[in-house]
Amino acid sequence: MGKKSVKAYLAGGACVGAVNGLLGGGGGMLAVPILQRTGLSERQAHAAAIAVIAPASLLSGAVYLFEGLVPAFVAVPVTLGVFLGGALGAKLLNALPLKAVSLLFELVMLAAGVRLLLP
Repeated sequence: MGKKSVKAYLAGGACVGAVNGLLGGGGGMLAVPILQRTGLSERQAHAAAIAVIAPASLLSGAVYLFEGLVPAFVAVPVTLGVFLGGALGAKLLNALPLKAVSLLFELVMLAAGVRLLLP
């Protein structure tokens, strides 16, 4: 990997982290297509996106907690649910056909976009 590749990965990572931290999510939606452009398969891109979003989410969440933006009584049970759901999703990524994963990803992106357009 050359210096240009490292700089491109850093720039892409910075964009993904900024979107994730600023919007409270969505970094993975940006990371998947970016990672696919680097030559990863769709399945690898989804898995890598989760792997790179996890530390960004953890850091952003810690900042939000320390700034008092997230009540602990909300953060604790939601975190447990996210861990359980994340483990299930990771197992499903490897078990589901790639077309199903792609369709689900597209539907979630579409639903998020429609939701943002509605009052």
